[in-house]
Amino acid sequence: MLKNSSILLILLSFFSLISCKKEDFPEFQTWVPYDETGLIKSNENNESERLRYKLIQSKVSDRNELITNITSQLSGFSEEKYMELSPLILDQGIQTLQDHISDGKISYKELTQWYLYRIAKFESDKALSLNAMISINPEVVMQAEKLDNSKSSIKHPIYGMPIILKDNINTKNMPTTAGAVALKNNQPENDAEIVANIKSYGGLILGKANLSEWANFLCDGCPNGYSAIGGQTLNPYGIREFDTGGSSSGSAVAIAANYAAAAVGSETSGSILSPSSQQSAVGLKPTVGILSQDGIVPISSTLDTPGPITRNLKDNSILFSAMASASDEDFGSKVPWEIQSRKDLKGVRFGAYESYSENPLYKKALEELRSLGAEVIEIDPEAMSFEGFLELLSGDMKIDLENYLSIYSSDNIKIKTTSDVMKFNLEDSTLRIPYGQARFEGIEELDLSETELIEIRQKLLLAGIDYFEKPMQKNNLNAILSINNYNAGQAAAAKYPALTVPMGYNEDGEPEGLTFITKPYLESDIYSFAKLYEKVSNQRKSPEKYLK
Repeated sequence: MLKNSSILLILLSFFSLISCKKEDFPEFQTWVPYDETGLIKSNENNESERLRYKLIQSKVSDRNELITNITSQLSGFSEEKYMELSPLILDQGIQTLQDHISDGKISYKELTQWYLYRIAKFESDKALSLNAMISINPEVVMQAEKLDNSKSSIKHPIYGMPIILKDNINTKNMPTTAGAVALKNNQPENDAEIVANIKSYGGLILGKANLSEWANFLCDGCPNGYSAIGGQTLNPYGIREFDTGGSSSGSAVAIAANYAAAAVGSETSGSILSPSSQQSAVGLKPTVGILSQDGIVPISSTLDTPGPITRNLKDNSILFSAMASASDEDFGSKVPWEIQSRKDLKGVRFGAYESYSENPLYKKALEELRSLGAEVIEIDPEAMSFEGFLELLSGDMKIDLENYLSIYSSDNIKIKTTSDVMKFNLEDSTLRIPYGQARFEGIEELDLSETELIEIRQKLLLAGIDYFEKPMQKNNLNAILSINNYNAGQAAAAKYPALTVPMGYNEDGEPEGLTFITKPYLESDIYSFAKLYEKVSNQRKSPEKYLK
């Protein structure tokens, strides 16, 4: 039983926490929706359809709620403390952060508060806001403080690290919205399996990131990174100038802007590779099936997979390991967090696309790989037929979303099918679907039997495997080298893993990534190849406006 003095300390701590309000931090401006007409007009004739915005700010969410949720957890923290800790945290890898904590330079609580302060600092600034975040864990600082006071035997490096999740991944103390108004108040009872795994190692869930609504399977040709709940996610390397990529836009933007130690995205076809490369981040789309899909708002159970997005390869492998099931000896044994050490790449053979040979960053990357001892063989694969790909996604989503809503959504969510979602959106189309819902309309128009859907799955799987296997077998290749998400569709169909690593910046300053693709369950191989490339190329740099 607690003594009176202990109870008093708890109460004082509680009142100290709730008394820390947004007005205590004048540097965080009260968010007042601004007139974005001019900004939108300036992009209306952009050559890229993805940059022709109709909305930037969310008309559904109040930014001040997010900021207040942060400031209520900043008791004892200040601008001075933020500046003092910045050299120890900004752009630092997970192992370095753990070393600083072991040395007593920072605590898990201070690390968490630093990231929260940074989110509030930029997301309350109209000129610098990236619309990267949808929600914040209201208990994360308290959870971090418990880890500081714990004598846990857990040795995994994810312990105490603040992680951001894409907001289509279930968490039991935050809504899971997929960016959609229809799921605005969706409060799952349990964590997604990958979240439970991260927590089992002591990882902290800091908050939920914005995304392309319904993981980019709502509208056709609309801007990447837009959701009704979160607004338009923006690229910190060129706000309203560069595409964020999608659909894990907020996860990658949050990593580029140093909002967390690491982030989780999800991919069906390019949704990790695209935003990671666009934000100069490391993104892994794992072998489909190696990480659990349970508790994640789906597009396609055939192709969906979660995956880690980080600022460097070592952090990526650490988070990948933590996301895997600790109790699954088969899969767990395939995802160690330590990357295999290699002195060089002698004996490693890469396939390089002849059609990409004029890209100067790609050419330079190939030269750097050759300098490490790798053999690079030019390939020109036969084009793959994607016939049936859209039908596969539509057919799967019709089934899989209904299953998710039945099993995982909270009782207050009344939509039960894709048809229900469409009808709900049409009640206020200007607010809920400013870019339309062509993908959902395609789902409803689809006339496909279960047998036909199975045949399409098999046909695409074999086509994807054939696309990679022919050049790999012919040239005895260990991996194929691509750019950004250029070959994400083929990797998706084949269920092959793909890893993108910062490759540099084009003449306009837009980030690009070198992407390694290999056979299933060989993530450890492409991690080891990419680690040497990362070391010799050292291309990543933080966006200049977010270095303070």
